[in-house]
Amino acid sequence: MPDSRSWPAAIRALRHPNFRLYFAGQAVSTLGSWLQQVALAWLIYRLTGSAALLGVTTFASLLPQLLVGPLAGAWIDRHDKRRLLIGVQGLLGLQAITLAVLTVTGLIGPTLIVAMAALLGVLNAFDTPLRQSLLSQFVSGKEDLPNALALNAMLFNSSRFIGPPLAGLLLGFTSEAACFAVNALSYLGLAAGLLVIRMAPTPRAAGSTGDVFREGLAYVAGRPTIRLMMLSVLVVNLTASSYAVLLPVFAKDIFAGDARTLGWLWGAAGLGSLASTLFLANRHALTGLTGAIMACVLTCGAALLGFAASSHLALSLLAMAALGFGISTCNVGTNILLQSLAPERLRGRVVSFYTSTRFGFDAIGGLLVGLLAERLGAPWAMTCAGFLLLGYCAWLLPRQRQLSRDIASAQREDH
Repeated sequence: MPDSRSWPAAIRALRHPNFRLYFAGQAVSTLGSWLQQVALAWLIYRLTGSAALLGVTTFASLLPQLLVGPLAGAWIDRHDKRRLLIGVQGLLGLQAITLAVLTVTGLIGPTLIVAMAALLGVLNAFDTPLRQSLLSQFVSGKEDLPNALALNAMLFNSSRFIGPPLAGLLLGFTSEAACFAVNALSYLGLAAGLLVIRMAPTPRAAGSTGDVFREGLAYVAGRPTIRLMMLSVLVVNLTASSYAVLLPVFAKDIFAGDARTLGWLWGAAGLGSLASTLFLANRHALTGLTGAIMACVLTCGAALLGFAASSHLALSLLAMAALGFGISTCNVGTNILLQSLAPERLRGRVVSFYTSTRFGFDAIGGLLVGLLAERLGAPWAMTCAGFLLLGYCAWLLPRQRQLSRDIASAQREDH
């Protein structure tokens, strides 16, 4: 194993050659994904002016994570994960280039947009748990897994900071179709990295997909600590993460801006998320992580209320940065805890339950907040989400200390 002393603590997982290859390929792929996400949101609102359709499209793209994700986790635990991930990258590239062709030819419309978003959601229901569960295979030794997870999230959040402003610039000079085409090419980066990686085939679970699924469900359902962590992921993404659906409305109607304004709002949230992953990457132990997550749930509620009440772009950018920091710390911190506690043979299934909860309830929240914004307006919809999240904080606070003790006890048993 490479000497860990030659790498700074914040990036210590990069001492593993396989993880470096994955990291480089994923950096390219994730940036392309953010270009497509921003361009698609702008295309929808430009063509229809409907906040409800923004919510429906987000719902269609994320709901498969909730419906397909848990079964996908059981299925991928029975196969070679690296080969599956290479195949999924090819299918994602095909989806993006199809979207580009439909847009440039003028054939795209609300029905096709929702259908293409749903297809992307199905593919992501396999892609996300595949990538997450493979990280433990790219690093030798469980001690570097939390750092690998934080660095993987840092890629996502760095692209979230860079991608939306870049998408705004590209949309100003080119078109949505160009952004979709760039994303199609970006999937080649991760596929190439995975082809170069040399590793033994990943362990495969025995039994039918149904048996494997039930084993994973019993593990998650039978542990109160894991259930509470999953509940927090559910509530945070149902409420706080729904902001993404409303950003085009705020950019165009509240701030009288254009695609560049949307890019800056999304980029501010990305900057906060990037700061969060830097914070998590520098942590050497899981001690105190539940307290940090609790503080960030409160931060999310306050940031939602602040953004909803603000009519000044500068203050709104600060609120977006705080919201990005809070959501990322909650999601990534919980993922680190879950994967650190889960047995290797169950990791794919535990990850799939986590990702299905995270993205599935993000979908439901986006749909609800989009429909609410149609009736009450975007600021009031975001205000309702903020108060709901603060109410959950009041319920969670007295349970947080016991959660910390349970996690510390589980770590001692693991060692």
